Amino acid sequence: MKRFKWNLLIYAALFVVVLYMTLNEYSLIWIVGATFVAFLIAFTTQFYYPAVLDKRVDRVESFLRSHKKNPALYIQYALANRLDDEAKTTMDKLMSKYKHSKALATYKAAYGLYRKDMAAVQEAVQDIRYPDYRAYYEAALLVEDGKSAEARGHLESIKKRWMRSALLAEIERKDGNEEAAVKYAKEAIGASGGVQHYVLHKEYERTLPQAVGRVS
Repeated sequence: MKRFKWNLLIYAALFVVVLYMTLNEYSLIWIVGATFVAFLIAFTTQFYYPAVLDKRVDRVESFLRSHKKNPALYIQYALANRLDDEAKTTMDKLMSKYKHSKALATYKAAYGLYRKDMAAVQEAVQDIRYPDYRAYYEAALLVEDGKSAEARGHLESIKKRWMRSALLAEIERKDGNEEAAVKYAKEAIGASGGVQHYVLHKEYERTLPQAVGRVS
């Protein structure tokens, strides 16, 4: 509801500005320019910032829940909160929406890892087109297989810091090095933003609560 009210306020303000400029005979270039800037601001504040940059878990959660009709976003919420039925339903929607295997690959890998279906992850990895994500899931497969040393070897090819730190946290956790795992988990959370920050935060609430300040 808050997001709807904010959108309504933005578009109402835009209407007033355009109306004012039109009545005062501003040139079409100025009117188009003002409209473009207003839409850019609206997109940044209402979509880009919460999806990519925001570190407030509650705000990102509200953003994800408000996009339930967008399976590409809502799948992150369903997986992060371990909502099995909703995760399956949302994946079915993604399968119907995207027919090309490469467009679905990252979602399939994430869902496979969530279900501990390593065969599904292995199959999906071959079609992931982004090098960092492909290396990330390849390393995740090795971690699940107990091959920590080989998984560490994949880290050099990953540019995203949160990915490297998240993998190191999981490696150390599985090796029983909780202190090191918490350290890397905090690094991963600090280096991430938006939806990815939310997903990591929710995961560490369950597996490494010390990393998010929730010690029972």
